[in-house]
Amino acid sequence: MNTHYSHLYTSLFTASTYPRPLGKAVSAVFATAVACAPAVAAETNDNTQQMPRVTLPAITVTATRTPTAINNTIAQTRVIDSEALQHFQGQTALDVIKRQPGFNFIQNGGMGTTSNFYVRGYDNKQILVLIDGVRYSSLSAGGTALGLLPADQIDRIEVLYGASGSSIYGADAMGGVIQVFTKGQAIDQNQLAITLGAGTNDHYLYGASAQFHNEQGTSLSLGASRNETKGHSALLPDPGNPYSYYNSDDDGFESNNFSLRLDQKINNEFSVGVSGLYSDSETEFDNGPTIGKDNTKSKQKNGAAQAYADWRYAPGSNIKLAYGHSIDKSDNPTFNSHYDTKQDQISLIGQHALPFGKAIYGAEYLKQKLDTSEYRDDDRKVSSGFLGYVASYNNIDVQANVRYDDYSKFDDKTTYNLGAAYRFTPDFRVGVNYAKGYRVPTFNDLYWPGSENPNLAPETSDNYEAFIEYDTLLQSTRLTGYHNKADKLLSYVSQFDANGNWLSGRTENVDEAKIKGITLTSDWNIDDYLFGFSYDYQKAKNNSGRSKPNHDNYLTNRPKDKAMVYVGYQLADLDLRAEYQYVGKYYANASNTTKVDDYNLFNISGNYQLTPNLSLAARLNNVFNKKYVTIPGYSTDDGTNFFTSLTYTWK
Repeated sequence: MNTHYSHLYTSLFTASTYPRPLGKAVSAVFATAVACAPAVAAETNDNTQQMPRVTLPAITVTATRTPTAINNTIAQTRVIDSEALQHFQGQTALDVIKRQPGFNFIQNGGMGTTSNFYVRGYDNKQILVLIDGVRYSSLSAGGTALGLLPADQIDRIEVLYGASGSSIYGADAMGGVIQVFTKGQAIDQNQLAITLGAGTNDHYLYGASAQFHNEQGTSLSLGASRNETKGHSALLPDPGNPYSYYNSDDDGFESNNFSLRLDQKINNEFSVGVSGLYSDSETEFDNGPTIGKDNTKSKQKNGAAQAYADWRYAPGSNIKLAYGHSIDKSDNPTFNSHYDTKQDQISLIGQHALPFGKAIYGAEYLKQKLDTSEYRDDDRKVSSGFLGYVASYNNIDVQANVRYDDYSKFDDKTTYNLGAAYRFTPDFRVGVNYAKGYRVPTFNDLYWPGSENPNLAPETSDNYEAFIEYDTLLQSTRLTGYHNKADKLLSYVSQFDANGNWLSGRTENVDEAKIKGITLTSDWNIDDYLFGFSYDYQKAKNNSGRSKPNHDNYLTNRPKDKAMVYVGYQLADLDLRAEYQYVGKYYANASNTTKVDDYNLFNISGNYQLTPNLSLAARLNNVFNKKYVTIPGYSTDDGTNFFTSLTYTWK
């Protein structure tokens, strides 16, 4: 097996790829800003030549469902590890994800408010999100509230781009898979830590965590935190909009967050465990003069948990039985609305080592239930089976998957993908991948009162991807091109009378789209300095007959251009990073008549080990106080803002 361990930093902002810091000038500025003493480099022997920093390739589970080095996967994959997440203290999973290549986001306010994200032109309803392998989403509106998941309770995040995840995990992975892993994945020592943080807009974080490990094979990780902020007013001032006057108050957010992971090794072949991530939050929002300030609040409960048993019956081979449960609950007393998504999942997943490569197989049962008074139907069941093959032999990497899903409310669906890559030299690799994807309609699509359409079919897609990759000891560069065709897309269709008066409307399978684009990432590591960039070009168009010839027909909220440039500097006890991000213009409405202006952001972050037990983390966002919006009329950002925290650890 060729694992090509000369690979460095496979993508932007990960430990194997995350920009690891700044140059000396930026280091000095940041050190002054946070009043840090300069770090002292580790002593070296004058007779010993200092070798370049070499990092083994990141390992992903999401891309293949078995541990695989990223530089052996076919579809583009990213790993944002615990080291990178240290730069997002007091923030959410959405704050992490929105900075990654291929992503765009919109948000109608500050932390905790309603948001949406897009991956390679696909809406977040077409992106599958997992927590430790358990499905996590809303059955009513679809999509996932990543803005409610705390970054401080997460060990790492893996991203699989494209529709390959459909043939591995099933529905809703047309545009990719995001998997969140709870803390405690690999504990090597006992420790207890407390964190205190503060920032702009009365932003405070209080947290504690404990990790335990013994020689009997027990590993335990516990975490708890409270994150709160007064926030800022979501609606922008507008003389023509009375709501902006009546809702000039700050829109706050608060959440209590918990994580748990317990692993017990029974013997060399058998282990069991449980894990979970839970957030209980409250978000204020703006609604208008009839409600009054401070009375518009939404309460949310979000998270997932699992219990598993794992039998490793031979080297490289195992069978894992798991039960998972996830929730996405929202209560809005202002409008007397209540939505409570519950998903129960049983899976039996195995992998078997072959003379060349591995076979991955499994069966899953999923029960989804929505507790609300809005709909006449509130549950569905899915029975699934899949088979996969992954191999890296000599200069060739191969991956193939096929999956069958039988839905209680829809026809059965079969998806598959096939990808291969060839390594011309130890540093140079090219590859191609094809995958079929699909998304099932949400309960809002099917049963919204007054416009229900229970005969909707799943959306479908064909996804093509090709890449060129060049890795050396000093740099990692990848150019990925993709072409996606989506059919039977769901869209709300209105009916009008002869005079143009609206009569009724409902969601129908009427649209299709073509999404083409490229993603270029390049990351360099020279001694203790890092620098690099990513660039996305994307053309996402509505290709249906309903498109109006007088408009461009671009899909909303998908900028053509997005770029990130970073520089960094890292020592044993100091990690500084600076990033510049550009997001191009995009249309905010389906008729392509309203545009959101492009914007530029400059951020600085750093971690400094003050003593062996005490560390400092700090982040300064929007350094140049750029005024920008992601949704017309709403203030996503409140200008320059900062957050800093201290963590004391007993080991």
